[in-house]
Amino acid sequence: MKYIHILPDSQPEYRDREHFLRDSIAFSFRDLLKALLVIAVSSAIGLLFFRAGFRDANIITVYNLGVLVTAIWTSGRIYSALAALLSVIVFNFLFTAPRFTLFAYDASYPVTFLIMLVSGVLTSSLAMRIKEQAKQAARKAYRTEVLLETSQKLQKAENADEILDYTGQQLHKLLDRPVFFYQMKAHGKTGDITFYPSDAAKEASLSQKEKAAANWVYKNNNHAGATTDTFPGAKNLYLAIRGKQGVLGVAGIVVEGYGAPDSFEKNLLLAILDECGLAMDKERFSREKQQAEMVARQESLRANLLRTISHDLRTPLTSISGNAGILMENGEILDAKKRHALYENIYDDSLWLVDLVENLLSVTRLENGTMEIKKAPELIEEVFHEAMQHLDRRAGEHHIETRIENDLMMAQMDVRLLIQVIVNIVNNAIKYTQQGSHITLSAKEAESQVEISISDDGPGINDEAKAHIFDMFYSGDNARGDGRRGLGLGLSLCKSIITAHGGRIWVEDNIPRGTVFRFTLHAVEVKSGE
Repeated sequence: MKYIHILPDSQPEYRDREHFLRDSIAFSFRDLLKALLVIAVSSAIGLLFFRAGFRDANIITVYNLGVLVTAIWTSGRIYSALAALLSVIVFNFLFTAPRFTLFAYDASYPVTFLIMLVSGVLTSSLAMRIKEQAKQAARKAYRTEVLLETSQKLQKAENADEILDYTGQQLHKLLDRPVFFYQMKAHGKTGDITFYPSDAAKEASLSQKEKAAANWVYKNNNHAGATTDTFPGAKNLYLAIRGKQGVLGVAGIVVEGYGAPDSFEKNLLLAILDECGLAMDKERFSREKQQAEMVARQESLRANLLRTISHDLRTPLTSISGNAGILMENGEILDAKKRHALYENIYDDSLWLVDLVENLLSVTRLENGTMEIKKAPELIEEVFHEAMQHLDRRAGEHHIETRIENDLMMAQMDVRLLIQVIVNIVNNAIKYTQQGSHITLSAKEAESQVEISISDDGPGINDEAKAHIFDMFYSGDNARGDGRRGLGLGLSLCKSIITAHGGRIWVEDNIPRGTVFRFTLHAVEVKSGE
């Protein structure tokens, strides 16, 4: 439903009658002096023409030109009409026989005087009309400029506070008086107030009468306050900021001491407030859309997790329960070597489940935005050393080494999360490369970043898998020796963590054989002597 406000026109109010009369008289005398000056100059030019022997028609043209100049130079029709009348009188006095009297011997002069007066009045009327049209065109151009500037600023706003801030600045610029906004609370009472310029109208807006007027505007979706029939004793004019679902806020325009806005300003004021309401609606819809998309992503994540977990947890759970059942039923008749092998299988499966749960918790926290990342400068060498303490127990079957260009190399990171990234990538190399493979952790500085690489000399990853290896739930065709496959969460989690740190992660071939995972972090300069 579209609401239309019709605000009555009103003339600017002055602080007192004496101030009004003083401005009016000074204004009138100034224009009157302008008219008299133009007539005097026209008469002087007429006398020069008369002495030069020019005809009366030339002198009359000079006076008509003077009337036109008066119409352009002064602000009212009365001055140009007065100039036309004075032109006839002065022409009769100076240039018609007998000269220096108001009589005329020639019978045709009265007709000349009448034509001169009519042409002067018509000329001044046309000039005044052109001036008015020029003013209207300038007003329209100004209105278009203000509305366009407001629209451009509101499009740049990122939230409701910025929208109100831009709107307040534009209204203050347009009206050249203090304005303010009541942000309404859920129960329909006035909330926080924002002033433009800051605190300029606090005393005029915090009284109970002013708040009552603002509350009435919010509840009734109509204007109130000064210059209206509702709360006419208020010091300010209150207008609603409308959205599609109701009033979004209330704008206050200071009237006391400044006078009521004229009809042109009111039209611009309403247009800007409409733009503000549309922008706030758009921002709210965008926020609701983002929230809906987030909920949809979370629901999709939960569905994928449940579907994948229910399928992929069967193997380790079946193995654990089967091995435990064998030990319970036949533990006494099994020799120590076979019992130890069963214990190892149960232990490996339980560790796999622990790692899986850790990855699941980390992924869900990152997706929900609830994981708090605490970054601090850390030594790369210490991070590598700590990560080596948490590797898969089969790490001893491989040759793992570290290479760091500078022992004091540091990077900005959440050390707990970065250790999880390194452990995930190295454990993948342990799982999917042959026994005795070489795995190297290296770090080097590249401009303002630290580039960390984890390489192996295993079978490598095909190009098709590289394009999806960081996707959630993607596990490729790699199979472990125990026939169990991962959920495809580890590398996806690594990408989320590195991205949250402001870096990037990628995979490439290790020449001549194997795979290299690389990721970047922000480097920290080590300052000596501190």
